[in-house]
Amino acid sequence: MIYLDYSATTPVDDEVLDSYVKVTKEFVGNANSIHTLGMKSKELFIKATKQISDILGVKPKEIIYTSGASESNTTAIKGVAFKYVGNGKHIITSYLEHKSVLDVMDYLKTIGFEIEYVNLSPNGQIDLKDLENKIRKDTILISICAVNSEAGFKAPLKTIRQIINKKNPKTIFHSDMTQALGKTNVYLSDVDLASFSAHKIYAPKGIGALYKKEGLEIEPLIYGLTENTPFRGGTPALPLIVSFSKALRLINDNLESNIKHVERLNKALIKGLSKYKDIIINSNELSVSHIVNISLMKIKSETFVRALEKYDVYISTNTACSSLDESTVISAISNDKNRSTSTIRISLSHKTSMDEVNKFLDAFDKTWNDLLLK
Repeated sequence: MIYLDYSATTPVDDEVLDSYVKVTKEFVGNANSIHTLGMKSKELFIKATKQISDILGVKPKEIIYTSGASESNTTAIKGVAFKYVGNGKHIITSYLEHKSVLDVMDYLKTIGFEIEYVNLSPNGQIDLKDLENKIRKDTILISICAVNSEAGFKAPLKTIRQIINKKNPKTIFHSDMTQALGKTNVYLSDVDLASFSAHKIYAPKGIGALYKKEGLEIEPLIYGLTENTPFRGGTPALPLIVSFSKALRLINDNLESNIKHVERLNKALIKGLSKYKDIIINSNELSVSHIVNISLMKIKSETFVRALEKYDVYISTNTACSSLDESTVISAISNDKNRSTSTIRISLSHKTSMDEVNKFLDAFDKTWNDLLLK
């Protein structure tokens, strides 16, 4: 099998899985309980949280565990909207965002919030001048992802922060950093809120985190708060939390070498795909190397993805959460319906070998020629 859909989800790392099983078996107590078993679990909870916060360069109390990035995004955006509605109802976002962000923005529109989408340049970058012009006195939130999940475009979060500070320092800045972990360096000092999901970095599904800057108040999405869950109620999912901590440490320890390996794979992949005249490569040098998005101008993307399965090759059309929809980001940068409805995403990993890339290119060529002849 050749799996090149790592941006949708990743296989669980063996070491991470071992940690999950160990904690499940040996730490049976609820970390909120005051008995000995509960205190044992609480100690591990504190240790795992400290490791995560140390790696991310934040304080342990700034980490809120969630079920994943979609919950983190929803909590951040609705939490700010409902808490600061008295200051304004103006929110700025972009078409680079994940469906979980775009959908909650659509919901907020229905209850009276004004949502504006910042312009994108043809190379997938935020139009910073347009962003500056859009920020107003009643702008309560800006939400822009660190890395776009479809084409891998990176956003200049530090520059965006500077623009916010210049135009309206009271505006809260949220970033979905789900696709940034393990693919590029992450700096939480640039934002007030940030979303993560562990299953993108070789940990189990069902655990994510929301970074919330100390002192920032937002409305919680889930109540039932405790000392260990002071913002998001519920029993701490200790095996998942420890798995997240372990996965984050493993991916961080080898980040630079992993990135260099993927860059080599990316160059070979782009070189192989560049020979097709009826393919547009949407990702560019401003994208993370892990994500390569292309448009098949003469073949339906879902037909192509399913045809590749004959060779035991697995990729996706755009994101898993909107796999049969038009690509919002490609539509925004190209205004070309054919191009935005024919995208496929190939996502690489440090676990991907050059041999797998070559085998993929071979399967791609056979599939391309077979479908063109039909």
